[in-house]
Amino acid sequence: MAHHNGMRKKTRYKFKKDLRTRGLTPVTRSIQVFEEGQRVHIVCDSSTQNGMPHRRFHGKTGTVVGRQGRAWVLTIKDGNKTKTVVSRPQHLRPQK
Repeated sequence: MAHHNGMRKKTRYKFKKDLRTRGLTPVTRSIQVFEEGQRVHIVCDSSTQNGMPHRRFHGKTGTVVGRQGRAWVLTIKDGNKTKTVVSRPQHLRPQK
């Protein structure tokens, strides 16, 4: 039997990009700087696998708590619990 329980299972449509945004992302997205307390949206970028948060957090909004190496540490309200997510800036968008 094959193993079917990877981190990206059931993401065929969830991580799919629009036609004109396919391919590698611009460099400016990977050098984004956020401030503590800033709200950011988690939008997983399928062209970059490093530092990608779990698929259950795709589309959620969190608050920046700090930095961990090249990644940012976020807190997210998931149901009744507050969870910590570590994600690289390619997968984050600032809230407007």
